[in-house]
Amino acid sequence: MRRPSARTFRLAATIAASAAVAACGLSSAGNNTNALLAGPSGQPITVGISEPLSGPAQAQGFEADGQACLKGYRLWASDVNSHGGLLGRPVKLIVMNDEGWIRSTTYDYNWLIKHDHVDLTLAPFSSLLTAAAAGPVTKRLHYALAAGQAGAPNVYLLNDHYMFSTNVPVAIQMVPFAKWVTSLPPSERPTSAAYPIVNNPFSVPPVQATQKTFQKAGIKTAYRSPVIKGQIGYVNLSPSALKKDANAVVDSGAQVVVLGSVDVPTVAAFMNQFAARNYHPKIFIAAAGPDQGQAFLNQVGTNSAIGAMVPNGWYGGFPNALSHIMVQDYIAKYGGTASEINADVAESYSAGETLQAAVEATGGTVQPTLATWLHSHTIQTVIGPVAFSSDGANTQTKTSATIFQWQPTAGGTGARFVQVLPGPPALGAVDPLPVR
Repeated sequence: MRRPSARTFRLAATIAASAAVAACGLSSAGNNTNALLAGPSGQPITVGISEPLSGPAQAQGFEADGQACLKGYRLWASDVNSHGGLLGRPVKLIVMNDEGWIRSTTYDYNWLIKHDHVDLTLAPFSSLLTAAAAGPVTKRLHYALAAGQAGAPNVYLLNDHYMFSTNVPVAIQMVPFAKWVTSLPPSERPTSAAYPIVNNPFSVPPVQATQKTFQKAGIKTAYRSPVIKGQIGYVNLSPSALKKDANAVVDSGAQVVVLGSVDVPTVAAFMNQFAARNYHPKIFIAAAGPDQGQAFLNQVGTNSAIGAMVPNGWYGGFPNALSHIMVQDYIAKYGGTASEINADVAESYSAGETLQAAVEATGGTVQPTLATWLHSHTIQTVIGPVAFSSDGANTQTKTSATIFQWQPTAGGTGARFVQVLPGPPALGAVDPLPVR
């Protein structure tokens, strides 16, 4: 058995007052120190979290997402504590690093609940790891688990009364994109498509749904990665496998590439190989990666990012008052611009808001009471309203799938992340651009 203390990242104090600044890696410059010092007091409400923060090759690109998720949780906790805490008590995060391993995630949540006796639990990044926390642990122990990045079918199939997913189910995330492509005039509509897919419960469903729609419209399948039935995880994320897949796409000559990706490194591997072979598809969309703000731009470059599309439920300019406040708070603490904020931050923040609403409404942390309340109320969050069906899906997002794209800024010196589908986005009509 591994030693928990070697992999546990415990905060030395509650994420409150000046400690909130330290936990987020911030200085106190520019903050109202007196206001911070007048924060909540008493016995902390502890929140258990495990994330893929670092580790061996198994973690792969999940590290950036795990760190972004933790930043969202920390931002939420800091904001709660700066406004009097939860039930007047400070929020304290107890964080573990699962290193991207499914078994470690299961171990971590068992440890957090049985050893640390945390009051609340928030989910790790990805459907893959959330299922490892929910089914074997939080469902069995009757702990409410709020998740911001768990929209794959395998999560809903758990039929977990205690799991609450705030994001858009992945199976419908590319629907607006597929409808747009198939509605193009025959002279503009692509005739062939490639579907490279990472064998993961998150990445397979949206690509399969898009392929089905394209085939019905007469768009030829030029290439599709083999998906091994019953085998999920990181089975084809090695550099050699990704390069082989990318070369197969290039050789197919497909006009559209629909990439079933799980992270930024996956997308970067394909885009870099495409560039090396001077292959420029007319349209390029990835299941995940381009939505990761500055992390995506850093790996592929601003110029290469232009034209890339991705499903996403939130972006820095999301027209939501709560989101606007969070964005300003994020920039004040971490710097950067709204377009550079990783969507994982907002999704994790929304999961924190979900549990917060239940705790405040019920006046405690009794898990069955929290779960019952969450199944019968709508909650306003930074990513919009959330309400939950019996399987934990957010019923408010089942018809709100949206597609975003990186487009050039005025003058062409930078890139901006904007909603392009469906219909005119909230900030003005923007037509999708091809990659090249």
